[in-house]
Amino acid sequence: MTNRRTAYTHGHQESVLRSHRSRTVADSAAYLIPELRPGQRLLDVGCGPGTITADLAARLGPEGRVTAVDTSAEVLAEAAAHAAGLGVDTVVFEVADIHRLPYADGAFDVVHAHQVLQHVADPVAALREMRRVTAPGGVVAVRDADYAAMAWYPQLPELDTWLSLYRRIARLNGGEPDAGRRLAAWARAAGFTDLTAGSGTWTFAGPERRTWWGETWAERTERSATAATAVAEGLATAEELAAVADGWRRWAADPDGWFAVLHGELLARR
Repeated sequence: MTNRRTAYTHGHQESVLRSHRSRTVADSAAYLIPELRPGQRLLDVGCGPGTITADLAARLGPEGRVTAVDTSAEVLAEAAAHAAGLGVDTVVFEVADIHRLPYADGAFDVVHAHQVLQHVADPVAALREMRRVTAPGGVVAVRDADYAAMAWYPQLPELDTWLSLYRRIARLNGGEPDAGRRLAAWARAAGFTDLTAGSGTWTFAGPERRTWWGETWAERTERSATAATAVAEGLATAEELAAVADGWRRWAADPDGWFAVLHGELLARR
């Protein structure tokens, strides 16, 4: 097995972006809503295809200013097109690294990152940098899934294989898949003292939600950066990944199917 530098485990394939495009402030950043005010300056780190970004910008009103960053110029172009299509013109999209943000100290009132810290090389350094660019009295808001805390029914062995494999690949890539439970500890290590820690969930049950989640992960299991890494590193064969994908489809077809994703949520005040 080769040594790898930190890499984005999911990749930016269509199967991944389709999942990310479904996200809104209501289902992915509701814990941040009470902190939002018209006219604020907000930095959205790891914005992906920009659906949460555009929603945040709309909530800050025409006087608000949002800067959205990601490491992928291609994904940023999609995010910019999404915002433009909604008539949102208060967002600037830029390529940037969370460990070295190209902004002045105290430049933003709110710094937000959704499902980012689980993928970075040094989450404490990332939070320290997010703290640096937050104005006094401002807030850093982070939310990350906790893979070890995910739960589902029926308990299919293929989904057990999927979870074990994903967690191995994420750590091989330099990330921490069980980030949700660690957010407060990382923030304290980064110098924050005023913390509000909580949690939130996504639940997939009922025919439509279950089918969407199961088919999305079936496709991601076979056609994504995660799948490519699994094969390249000798962790699974293409045939084994196909069997896991079939397990996802069997789960989705089961009328009793239920899946819950637990997220850690943290507001850290500057």
